[in-house]
Amino acid sequence: MEQTLKVIDWGIKTYSKAIDDQIGLVETKKNDPSSPDFLIFTEHDPVFTIGSKVGAASNLLWDEGTLKDKGIQVHKTNRGGDITYHGPGQLIIYPIIQLKDRDLHAYLRKLEMVIIRVLQNFNLEASTREGKTGIWIGDRKICAIGVAVKSWITYHGLALNISPDLEHFKGIIPCGITDGSVTSMEQEMASLPQKKLIKERFVVEFESVFYELS
Repeated sequence: MEQTLKVIDWGIKTYSKAIDDQIGLVETKKNDPSSPDFLIFTEHDPVFTIGSKVGAASNLLWDEGTLKDKGIQVHKTNRGGDITYHGPGQLIIYPIIQLKDRDLHAYLRKLEMVIIRVLQNFNLEASTREGKTGIWIGDRKICAIGVAVKSWITYHGLALNISPDLEHFKGIIPCGITDGSVTSMEQEMASLPQKKLIKERFVVEFESVFYELS
């Protein structure tokens, strides 16, 4: 049976609620193998999320007072990776799909390919960097990736910087980067496309890469 994909837009949702709702969808797929894959679009209020990588918490630079002044929460999470920032102006994407081949590395490579193709569509030449996660334009990171699986069903996902407040990244060493910086589509482009068009392109490229559609 051919797998179907259901695209859902959550709008703005708190990070903790998004985790709970992802787990709910994971359980849906676990209990009903015939249920569709899900592709979630959302946006979070400002939050630093700390992944499971050893030492990730040490890359938080701002103290509690500064975090409160900036209106940024901190959330420990069970995704892979280091510390990163989520906030308005990012496109957060959570694929909830069954990894039938049980190959997490292949899944990550496909996610990278999707983002690279999306950015190419808007005339941005992006790539991976050896030994580092995410998608980059030169030494400037434009998309963070951090995933998890439960019963070989994926959750967590990607954060594409469209037009976030890049000053907020100064509160962390993002993803432990010491030899690069963070950028956004707004920073790299003369004219920023509508978020709606970016979402539509992501769906096209995601289906092409994951379901081998032409």
